[in-house]
Amino acid sequence: MALKANIIIDQGTSFSTSIDVTDEDGNIVNLTGFTGAAQLRKHYTSTAQTAFTVSITSNTGVVALSLSANTTNNITAGRYVYDCELTDSSGTVSRLIEGIVTVTPGVTR
Repeated sequence: MALKANIIIDQGTSFSTSIDVTDEDGNIVNLTGFTGAAQLRKHYTSTAQTAFTVSITSNTGVVALSLSANTTNNITAGRYVYDCELTDSSGTVSRLIEGIVTVTPGVTR
């Protein structure tokens, strides 16, 4: 079952967040061989999407999601949904995290 976490992104700024991946006993999960994908969409059935850059630090079990300032500047302020999925070396896909994204409007241009 995916972790639930809501995030706030300030329009026109660089965004990043990190997720520590641990097992049920709190031990760091070795993510060697894993790849990740994450997107935000206006709603679950939207065809338009914005992809996060997903970086995985295998030996520390850290997954980082980021968006450039240019990318967030092109996202209309409002409420969105997102998730991040990890794929292991055998092709098994699991959802790591999901939730609501609130993009707050920027003033400085």
